[in-house]
Amino acid sequence: MLEQQIKIRFVNKNDLNVVYEMICALEKETLDFEGFEKAFTKNLSDENVFYWLTEKASKPAGFISLHLQHLIHHAGLVAEIQEFFVWEPFRGQGVGKILMDEAINYAKSQKVKSIEVSSNKKRVHNVAIYEQLGFSLTHNKLTIGL
Repeated sequence: MLEQQIKIRFVNKNDLNVVYEMICALEKETLDFEGFEKAFTKNLSDENVFYWLTEKASKPAGFISLHLQHLIHHAGLVAEIQEFFVWEPFRGQGVGKILMDEAINYAKSQKVKSIEVSSNKKRVHNVAIYEQLGFSLTHNKLTIGL
């Protein structure tokens, strides 16, 4: 039997619940749905935010977001991957690579200077995954909750 093909497409407003489930799983918590929906809807109409979803065997498999911004300390356009998630049953099957390749290729087409990605300290294994995908650990990111 042939391997099921992985399909990738832009997210649309009908994907709200699917993306919500993925991001809650990524964060390992139930996020405020109303706040999520507001941010999701606003970002879908933002010309600098891009969301992709992969499907395998007609089932949602993974998600990635890419945000473009002009940063003065880079003197140009920079991309940031803010969310990246693959459901456990689809890991190790190329889903994450397809998502990352799509985001990187799109960023290159926009002539960005660099692509940044952050990972929660709790996800120690993600650093190795990002390094396998070509990223280098060059910065520390500090946050303050408000």
